[in-house]
Amino acid sequence: MAEHPPVIVHPPSSSGGRRVTVHGQIVGLAHGRGDVAEFLRQAGLAPDAEDIDLDAPGLVEWRGGGKDVWAVVG
Repeated sequence: MAEHPPVIVHPPSSSGGRRVTVHGQIVGLAHGRGDVAEFLRQAGLAPDAEDIDLDAPGLVEWRGGGKDVWAVVG
């Protein structure tokens, strides 16, 4: 079975935002890229939110759309 990156950004919810999990634990509901970066900083994955590469496939898996998708489509 393939291993997932430690961070999963789940598909947008119908009520808004995307659930973010780190190592299988829910860390919050993000409403933008900055929220995701801040959750990762709080989880100790980088000293500063600005230093986090949200495009790093070994770090972040975006489900249901990339980092620019924040609303349910359809």
